Amino acid sequence: MSFLQKISPEWALRLGLGLTYLYSGYDIATHPTAWSWAIRGLPQVVQNLIGQIGVETFLRVQGVVEILFALVLLAWFLPKKLVRAVALLIGLEMLLILLFVGIDAVTFRDIGLLGGALALFVLMRASVSNEKAP
Repeated sequence: MSFLQKISPEWALRLGLGLTYLYSGYDIATHPTAWSWAIRGLPQVVQNLIGQIGVETFLRVQGVVEILFALVLLAWFLPKKLVRAVALLIGLEMLLILLFVGIDAVTFRDIGLLGGALALFVLMRASVSNEKAP
């Protein structure tokens, strides 16, 4: 148990979100057709934009972006400002998914990811402020 007391909330969130995004990003990039259902809930104007580049291409890019998010979260040596920006982008992504894709059997997962991303964003604000102080 003493090991768990040494883990900071920041790193618990970064590890959890990072591994989640690494897995989902890889799966989306390598199996885009399995994720095409997520596009159907988006507003028609967004679907039309995605249709111009192709659903599979869009999803592969989405998967690569999620892998990049994961790498930022898992890389301890990167600036905390970058981690904070990624946490904000993840929060926005989850909020948009909740608003546009709708409620389904996995909505609880999206709510949890939104909460984790927002918590990390808030924790990083304090960390970034502490880095600036001389």
